[in-house]
Amino acid sequence: MSVQTPERAEQIVLFGAAGDLSKRKLFAALYQLECENLLTQTTRIIGVARNEFTDEEFKAFVVENLTTFVKTGLEDSAVERFVARFEYLKLELSDKESFKSLADSLNPDVMTLHYLATPPSIYGLITEGLNAHGLDNANARVVMEKPIGYDLDSSKVINNKVSRFFEESQIYRIDHYLGKETVLNLISLRFANSLFSTNWDHSSIDHVQITVAESVGIEGRWGFYDQTGQMRDMVQNHLLQILSYLAMEPPTDLSAENIRDEKLKVLKALRPIDKTNIHEKTVRGQYGKGHLNGSPVPGYLEEEGANTESRTETFVAIKAEIDNWRWAGVPFYLRTGKRMPCKHSEVVINFKHQPHNIFSESYAQLPANKLTIRLQPDEGVELTVMNKVPGINSKLEIRETKLDLSFSDFNENERVIDAYERLILSAIIGNQSLFIRRDEVEAAWTWADSIIGAWNSSNEPPKTYAAGSWGPVSSISLIARDDRNWDE
Repeated sequence: MSVQTPERAEQIVLFGAAGDLSKRKLFAALYQLECENLLTQTTRIIGVARNEFTDEEFKAFVVENLTTFVKTGLEDSAVERFVARFEYLKLELSDKESFKSLADSLNPDVMTLHYLATPPSIYGLITEGLNAHGLDNANARVVMEKPIGYDLDSSKVINNKVSRFFEESQIYRIDHYLGKETVLNLISLRFANSLFSTNWDHSSIDHVQITVAESVGIEGRWGFYDQTGQMRDMVQNHLLQILSYLAMEPPTDLSAENIRDEKLKVLKALRPIDKTNIHEKTVRGQYGKGHLNGSPVPGYLEEEGANTESRTETFVAIKAEIDNWRWAGVPFYLRTGKRMPCKHSEVVINFKHQPHNIFSESYAQLPANKLTIRLQPDEGVELTVMNKVPGINSKLEIRETKLDLSFSDFNENERVIDAYERLILSAIIGNQSLFIRRDEVEAAWTWADSIIGAWNSSNEPPKTYAAGSWGPVSSISLIARDDRNWDE
């Protein structure tokens, strides 16, 4: 990382410190910041939950989860330094008076980052407790995990509760996709290279595909997922944030407000999808039983605890269009689903075909150039171009060639930074550029709510697709109607 170690002291309070997010991601991310010397010598980390832990028991709990989830192996000296920072407090979050023990343990003159790794439904309770004991002062910041609400109205309720006590400049709404190396690299690719910046519009680009495929099912989260679905869980936040980076105009500089201003313009320019065009612009699906990696897996309605009448979607495909000068006539095809063949997330920029083909002996139609941005599992960038086949043959033959810029190959001696490391560090140093502003959340919900409302009005069940496939057949038709194909 290029960011310098913060000079000032800081306190990090992890609400939900015994929960899944802390165990899987937050402990590991903070540990890596320790290894990179990006925490100050006086940084304290206070874990808050309802569990009965002593400080020593909680430290052992942290080490246990580091051992499980840190993929690079642990350094004994770094672990020792890291766990020495931890303290633990048992709090009843619904009792404002219980926050007094937290207030007594914190220094009000030091920057304090309150990380809410809890269900959003209790963000209001937490911020009320903080306010009751003066913990919402000018030195405080609050990190909010998604989902921010269930729809536009509920997102406003949550944001209103938090904004009663914290200014927008103190609020950091996380979408972990914005911390991914390849998503951030979009800004560099687009605005630092004339090759792309001068060809990044409807005159050169034919269409864009964004795919976020998951091989897992609901992983025992039936109660949460059935009330959420893939549209709310993935499209409204992750996919729309990626789309915003792809489509935004150049910001005047790299400041948080200028970047977020341009992203907001994209979200507001999305062409509405409602009951008049829902069938031609979207496909929603629900996985049935099938096979994944050679093993049988149950369908969504066969999962443990399932409501067999559920119409919740586990797959969404959308043809999105942006009504502005840059993107007129360029469709953005979005696709995301569970129980797909593999875990695979990428963006494919498909450029237009050459207007005339002088290489017809090699190709009846020249393939178009493609820029592929891989988000997971192997982060990197790949450019597909046409190149001559080497040899002495008098006939000039050409073929597709891929210029692969895999991050693991490009930076052999550096591990790829996890998104949460970057986001936590950005929150510590006060950089909001990788976080979502309230008006972005509301613009995204406005567009998504229209689609969800149209689905509900149609009263049609989601299309069934076999687990281990790439979704319903109708998702192929969605893009095939435009004489295009999904890139797989």
